Amino acid sequence: MAGTRNLSRREFTRNAMIFVGTIIGAAIGIPAIGYLFSPAVKAASSDAWIPLGALSNYPVGVPTSFSFTRSKVNGWEKTVNSFAVYVIRGDGDNVKVLSNVCTHLGCRVTWHKETSDYLCPCHDGHFGMNGEVISGPPPRPLNTYETKIENWALFIHLMQA
Repeated sequence: MAGTRNLSRREFTRNAMIFVGTIIGAAIGIPAIGYLFSPAVKAASSDAWIPLGALSNYPVGVPTSFSFTRSKVNGWEKTVNSFAVYVIRGDGDNVKVLSNVCTHLGCRVTWHKETSDYLCPCHDGHFGMNGEVISGPPPRPLNTYETKIENWALFIHLMQA
């Protein structure tokens, strides 16, 4: 057996400790690296179809407010966001759903039936019944949601970042 070398106890113990330390380091390190980089590889947005109830709940030609909440879990953190929309029902299945968020600075608009417009209280922005800008600083109309009707129930497509 020429060329073989016997390990001393000290070398064997050192090599065994290096091997065990490598296994323990990998067991701790790989999940830690995954935890650090997981936000970068997660999907940036989520989407869902939100039920707004029966279509018969919304009178024809009258903007009707509907509020709902959505919760989002990010690790140990749970965030609950409140949303509100205005549903404008036309003839038959013709429905338009508008966001209640002003396109200027994100304030909440409210419907005023006396003046037949949505009013943004922050900077006196006015929007028409279908969300078009009437006056004030808003740069564009109110955002609209994609809608669908299934079994006479109204749904909107919510994209959430």
